[in-house]
Amino acid sequence: MIARLTGTLEDFGPDWAVIDVSGVGYLVHCSAKTLDALGLRGARCTVHTELQVSENDMRLIGFASGEERAWFRMLTAIQGVGSKMALAVLSALSTEDLQRACAAGDAAMVARAQGVGPKLAGRIVNELKDKAGALPAVTGVASVAAPAGSASADAVSALQNLGFKPNVATMAVARALEELGEGAGLNELIRAGLKRAAG
Repeated sequence: MIARLTGTLEDFGPDWAVIDVSGVGYLVHCSAKTLDALGLRGARCTVHTELQVSENDMRLIGFASGEERAWFRMLTAIQGVGSKMALAVLSALSTEDLQRACAAGDAAMVARAQGVGPKLAGRIVNELKDKAGALPAVTGVASVAAPAGSASADAVSALQNLGFKPNVATMAVARALEELGEGAGLNELIRAGLKRAAG
């Protein structure tokens, strides 16, 4: 499975980007916020990815951070929320806003996303309320929800790849970051995060 791409932003549209990795152009579907984070054509960029395979389609979804990908996975686990709907939610709301909305039960905020009606917004908030509450407070994870390629975002992704749930990985890295400070390197964060996630 492709977990991450680092390359050159060759082209992009309203909900997609083509990233050239060593001469191979990967078509990646993205939220509007991820597209903004990728920068201009010709820029070097990194995206965390999720490969979705169905009977008649195979698509790569790209995210600016491991945390955005974790929210995408939680959203698509809800009945009635497909990848397009999840990307619409992530285009309308940052991961911090989405966490706040779910923790507070604010369905109206989620309903701001294109194509999400009040009923579905209510279901999203109800199903993710406990998960959002289990995540660290938004103010404490500002650097975990950092741009793609940051040490904290990569550390969260690494812990998830080792089998830890998104909220456990996010919380562990947030605690490691508090202890080690903003200048902590990727390996330090992974080591410290592993101790906390496994503890």
